[in-house]
Parts: sequence; structure tokens; C-alpha cells
Amino acid sequence: MEIQGLPGRLLAELGPAIASGELPEGAVLRAEELEERFGVSRTVVREAVRILEGMRLVASRRRVGITVQPRSDWDVFDPLVIRWRLAGADRSAQLRSLGSLRLAVEPAAAALAARHATDDERRRLSALAVELTMTARAADLATFLRHDIEFHSTVLRASRNEMFAHLGDTVGAVLTGRTEYHLMPHQPEPYAIRLHREVAEAVCAGESERAEQAMRTIVEGALTELNQQLG
Repeated sequence: MEIQGLPGRLLAELGPAIASGELPEGAVLRAEELEERFGVSRTVVREAVRILEGMRLVASRRRVGITVQPRSDWDVFDPLVIRWRLAGADRSAQLRSLGSLRLAVEPAAAALAARHATDDERRRLSALAVELTMTARAADLATFLRHDIEFHSTVLRASRNEMFAHLGDTVGAVLTGRTEYHLMPHQPEPYAIRLHREVAEAVCAGESERAEQAMRTIVEGALTELNQQLG
């Protein structure tokens, strides 16, 4: 999710500052100070604060101000919160946390997708597996990332579990973070591409156990690589 215009510019300053701890829990911001510091109107400040409140990063109260909330209150599944955390010193912990979430969810989602995917979803997964193979060989990481995000999001959606499906943006954020912060190999590993093809084939064949195991191996491999790179 991208926030456009002046509210987006203000969020691009405040969000990372809160996520990194530069603006710590309990810090109080004043609307008038934000207007003066960033040269924006009261309306822009209100819109930016409204969005931050939706993420539970801040709470705004009359005669108190805009107060940064405890980390335990944050909406840690929000893609912008994830992005801001990845941009700061919290990156390693955030990537490991997201990797563990994927390991808990994605294999189960693949098993369900083998039972419940529509014909269109099965065809799309097969097509994406081919596209992943081609872009990996070409070392086109930007296109590979788009295909990879769509592949995993399609599996989550095809599970027909609305809770799993809602995690598509979250998984997309961790895949994007691995690429943006150079935690992906220059050319995706052939074994990982083969496993994506296996997930697609298993889902198309309705083979739940095979789909679950292939996806588990993908996510376990990604988490192992991540831990090795982060040290």
C-alpha cells in the first residue's frame, strides 16, 4: 500500500521514526509542531495521524497530543509497518519473525489449496511456475519477485481460508524485503524453483501431502538461508 501526496510524505518520515524507536513509546507529538516542522496543513497532519492510528502506532487524544504506542499494540501485519521495520535496526528480528510465520502457515495453505483451488487458480500456479523458471534463469530478480509474490499469494488464496488469504500482503512484504536488502542470491537456487514447480503440480493433481511437504521445504530453506546471511 502506497500513501500518496503530502500525507504520504509525512508518513514516510513519522512511520520509520516510530518503527525504529527514534520516536519511542510514550513520545508525544503535537499537531501544530508537525505542521510547522514539515510545512503541511492541519488537514494533512490529521490524515497522516488517522492512518498511523489505524496501524495502532499512535493514539491521539484531546489536550494530550499524539502519543506513540507500545510495540505490543502495533498492527504488525500491516505491510507498511513491516516495510518500516525492515528499513531499521529491527530488520533481522522482523525477517526471522516473518519467516517463522510463513513456516507455520504456508505448508498448511498449500495442503488446503490442493483440495480447494479453482481450475483458474491451478492454471495460474502452473503458469507462474514456468515464469519463475524463466526469470530465474535470466537472473531477472525484479520480475522473479513479482511472480514469486503472486505464486505464494495464489496458494494462500486458493486455500479458501480467509485468514490465510489475508496474509498475502504480509508474505509479499517479506519476499520484497529479502530482495531489497540483498538477502537473495543473484540467481535463485535451482532447487527452490524445482520445489515451486512441485507445489504447482501437487496442487493441480489434488495431492495435499505432497503440496504441503514441498511448500514446507521451500519455506524452511528460505529461513535457513536467511539465518545464515543474518548471522
